[in-house]
Amino acid sequence: MPVRRWWLPGGLSLAGILLLTAGPIVALLLQSGQASIGQLLSDSYLRHVIWFSFYQAALSTLFSLLLAIPLAQTLSRRYFPGRVLLLRLFGLSLVLPVILVVFGIVAVHGRQGWVNQLLLLVGMEPVSYLYGLPGILLAHVFFNMPLAARVLLQGIEAVPQSQWRLASQLGFNGCQLFRWLEWPAMRSALPALASMIFMLCFTSFATVMALGGGPRSTTLEVAIYQALRFDFDLPLAGMLALLQLLFCCGFLALQYWLSHPQLHQPGGGNRIERPDRRAPLIRLWDTLVLGGCLAIFLPPLLAIVTAGFNPQLWPALSSPRLWLSVLTSLWIAAGAGLLSLLLTLGLLYSSRYLRLHLEHRTGAAMLEATGSVILVLPAVVLSTGLFILLRNIADVFALGPILVLLVNALMALPYGLRTLQLPMERVARQYDRLCASLDIQGLARARRVEWPQLRKPMALTLALAMMLSLGDLSAIALFGSQQLQTLPWLLYQQLGNYQMADAAATALLLLLLSLGLFLLIEGVLGGKDARAE
Repeated sequence: MPVRRWWLPGGLSLAGILLLTAGPIVALLLQSGQASIGQLLSDSYLRHVIWFSFYQAALSTLFSLLLAIPLAQTLSRRYFPGRVLLLRLFGLSLVLPVILVVFGIVAVHGRQGWVNQLLLLVGMEPVSYLYGLPGILLAHVFFNMPLAARVLLQGIEAVPQSQWRLASQLGFNGCQLFRWLEWPAMRSALPALASMIFMLCFTSFATVMALGGGPRSTTLEVAIYQALRFDFDLPLAGMLALLQLLFCCGFLALQYWLSHPQLHQPGGGNRIERPDRRAPLIRLWDTLVLGGCLAIFLPPLLAIVTAGFNPQLWPALSSPRLWLSVLTSLWIAAGAGLLSLLLTLGLLYSSRYLRLHLEHRTGAAMLEATGSVILVLPAVVLSTGLFILLRNIADVFALGPILVLLVNALMALPYGLRTLQLPMERVARQYDRLCASLDIQGLARARRVEWPQLRKPMALTLALAMMLSLGDLSAIALFGSQQLQTLPWLLYQQLGNYQMADAAATALLLLLLSLGLFLLIEGVLGGKDARAE
């Protein structure tokens, strides 16, 4: 593309993003004008919904961090078989379909789950604790504890080896190492990490809808869905969605304010020579911490696999409804992934030119920030705005597949921007002068220069976007119907109807499809060395 048209890709991406976000926001503002905050807060049930949204998010954040801090310490001290695989599983926890993990948690902690079967085996009465606040906290800890542990582990690994050697020479024990080395390394990351986890838990939809168990455990996101799909109360849905949007804006502003750049680069997994590695009490503590955290994280994943291989697997797999859901999920995921990748490339192409050639860093940052606007616009809020905007113009449910695809594409944009921004700038810095001297531009530059250098991060961006779309339950919950069903929506309905054998087959297929697509796209599109980095 000629340099004089550097603004075109970013302009098209920006126009598409604003068209898909500004319209729904305006629709929410107009619709919410028919209700008032005072009227909303005068309802005791809605006050409870708002309070519970904050309460469960605060508890989820607290428990996730309380477990992640000792887990990060343990992982920095111990090197055991399977450690690398465990860290990779930790990295995939956030992009696994939420309803898939919910099935695994139900299979372990439900009324007929592993825990109750074990209690019956030892002669004890079964217990019921899953549905409600305990189940929500359990699922949120599953997703966020591994994320927090990885971030804090990077902080510990960033401590220079010279400081560990000095601590060894001074004879530091475990408490002194925590006070003088580990805590300072983790403390700078904790505020931003806590605010991010809080925001993820506050905007959690599938977890609360599946494990909430009733009105006492309802959050704002679920209340929006109920107001729209069950009561068709558009003013209430608009006001709740606007309130959710305002809360998310505040959380994101707080997260940026609390974020600080790291003083050291992460150590990249280098082995740390810690002086407390061989202390008997530390060994015992590490065993307890690792065992307890793995007892939360691994059983749901194992339950998905083991529950899927049951005698009714083949009859369940012969269901036409199941395979129609597979096809629907695949084409929506493929479309959302490609659209998200194109929007990301368009924004970054123009922002790169602004930053490197025109030296307009503020403009480049603002252009990239439009791709992250979805962080303050959860899928349920965006879907509600689209529903209100289009209800008098077209048949919303007939447009359901396209709307789900568009929402999922926007949801993946922040991941794509983070994955591709630095590689695209690095390519420009290395090859811009060479391409200018050889007059290589447009499609020739894209094919000969950009593609060989960017195929790995582009493959990762596409794979992440497709996995996020494949596991979406927020958009499909609003636009889904008997004619439009995806695998997560089918799994949710099977769990709600206690069709556990069918749900097990659906969950196993969703897991294999998610991981298979991720590995296939990253390996084929990214090249044979795509996973080397």
